[in-house]
Amino acid sequence: MFGVVPDTEYFKGEAVSDQTTAAAPSAPLVRDWSREQWLAHADRLLAGARAWASDDFARITPPGDEGGYGRAVDGLEGFARTFLLAGFRIAGARGEGVDQLIADYSRGIAAGVDPENPNRWVRMDEHAQAKVEAASIALILDMTRAWIWDGLDALTQQRVIAYLAPVVGDETYPQTNWVWFRIVVETFLRSVGGPWSAQDIAADLARHDSFVRGDGWLSDGDERSYDHYVGWALHLYPVLWSRMQGAGELTGGRTAGDIAALDRFLQDAVTLVGGDGSPLLQGRSLIYRFAAAAPFWVGAFAEVPSVSLGRLRVAASSIVAHFAEHGAPDDGDLLTMGWHGPWRRLAQNYSGPASPYWATKGMLGIALPADHPVWSAPAEELPAQEADQLRLVAPAGWIVSATAADGIVRAINHGTDHAHPGDVVGDSPLYARIGYSTATSPLLNGDAWAEPLEQSVALVDDRGRATHRAAMELAALRIDGGTGGDDSAGGVGVAASTTHAHWIDPAAVQIRHGSGITGEVTFAGHLTTVSLVRGAWEVRCARIDDLEPGIDGTAVRLRVGGWALAADDAAAVTAEAMDTTASARRGALVSTVVGSAGGTARLEQRRTASPLGAFATVPVIEYPAVPGEWTVTAIALAGTDSDAPVVSLSGDEASILWPDGARTVHAITDPRSAVAER
Repeated sequence: MFGVVPDTEYFKGEAVSDQTTAAAPSAPLVRDWSREQWLAHADRLLAGARAWASDDFARITPPGDEGGYGRAVDGLEGFARTFLLAGFRIAGARGEGVDQLIADYSRGIAAGVDPENPNRWVRMDEHAQAKVEAASIALILDMTRAWIWDGLDALTQQRVIAYLAPVVGDETYPQTNWVWFRIVVETFLRSVGGPWSAQDIAADLARHDSFVRGDGWLSDGDERSYDHYVGWALHLYPVLWSRMQGAGELTGGRTAGDIAALDRFLQDAVTLVGGDGSPLLQGRSLIYRFAAAAPFWVGAFAEVPSVSLGRLRVAASSIVAHFAEHGAPDDGDLLTMGWHGPWRRLAQNYSGPASPYWATKGMLGIALPADHPVWSAPAEELPAQEADQLRLVAPAGWIVSATAADGIVRAINHGTDHAHPGDVVGDSPLYARIGYSTATSPLLNGDAWAEPLEQSVALVDDRGRATHRAAMELAALRIDGGTGGDDSAGGVGVAASTTHAHWIDPAAVQIRHGSGITGEVTFAGHLTTVSLVRGAWEVRCARIDDLEPGIDGTAVRLRVGGWALAADDAAAVTAEAMDTTASARRGALVSTVVGSAGGTARLEQRRTASPLGAFATVPVIEYPAVPGEWTVTAIALAGTDSDAPVVSLSGDEASILWPDGARTVHAITDPRSAVAER
């Protein structure tokens, strides 16, 4: 039996001083924009983009380095993605008072589909990215049909049809959320007398259905890919598609089921918004920022029964306001490639200066007219503001824990890695870390892809290499105790996974669309990790089940990493390590690890590794690599001070005295022999 005992010297509170990066407010505010505020924000974004339009308005190319697909694609993205916002604005105004928008985008369409125009749009048979942008163009042409499509001359209409027609029968679409791009375009083509294929649409709907994993969650493809694409793509398009002209003849009665799935998803999604409005910093394409608000507006369109209109509006308002308060858009009214400010590494290598404008999906609500009840419904706090939350997202293998005192939402992850079961690849920092939150970011520099550090359990060899856990096996997911139901206040979230831990010497060339690195693999052994979560604290039990033959246990060590804190000013993060305790503090936000006997705590610092600041600090603790023995580490991310839990082990049973005085007992038997609770 042993205990994990805190040194409370590290947990004295102080005022938040750094407002340039994500911070934990002591009293999160309810952000609830009026419709007038939403419209003003939309007009600001549209004016900022308009300044960078070509003379014929066919291309909009904001300043910045050319994207990986070239300047012509950049310009098409700028048109199509701002056309989303312009279309929402026009539709919500019912065409009144938006004459300039209608005129600009109408002439941009005419110029874009003119095959003789030097500024013409890149065609789908020239570059696959055009398939993405074509869907936005088709969706808004349908939504604004009375004001734009009907006003185009016959020649331009035929050219639009010809531009979109190559979609029909095209079998090269990636089998991910991209299937909706083909569905949307063909539905529009059908409505205007263009070519289309019932077989294409049926196949794509079936492929979408193959992504369903339960509880309203879908994986974006065959891999275990759970991220914001679930909301801003896989739930957005089914609802908007069902409202397109003629779609009712194609849905086959599926819309009610799609809305029911959306309703269930939103019950989880609304708990993932931080009290300060920050979305969870997890998954790829984070430069789309407030696109994370899109599913809440889709819920209002669909009139979901389980989340009120007032809460949906507040969730969307909170997300967009969060970025507005943190410099996105910037002083030039532009969206840059980054999170708050510019941070190019957060984008994919192919992203261009207009790519961030997919964020405008999060402005979908302005397509709802002024008399829609969403604008007058009473505001409701976010769950993270209302009370502490403890919830499971079973398909993703997440425990979600939010604390109302600081508004922070944490997702403890044992089932998501953007990999297939059995894949031997690296850990994607965006997917495979043990924890993600609304107040911190995973480290995302080159070392972070090769060396799991923050929110990890890894074996580290004498070369300093850390093992990866991708293709881990989710072995348990449950809530012990509590009030029962989906939200189990007072309980303890329990999640466990096992992995065949492996080192990777990276290959020289990598393709990163979300998955981890590839390279030469060396297996290290099997690891079991169990997370016991309550409030701001996670008790992380880790065990080396075995080491591979030939691996010298004295030449490796077991490293447990906590939450990474980052700031642009090196002095803004203060840190200290002593014996088995290490902590880092930025303002009131504290990241802490408290280890068990035999551990040695220290601090790891990284430069230019986080979109939240140039200087990042990670508290870690290392243990001797002793197969068959549990190590116990208490890990916290909090905006308020608290003592650490005290843990004792007896065999495979953990007894925990939590900071609020509650005592709980949990079995941590070998999860590989247990039945997974899904």
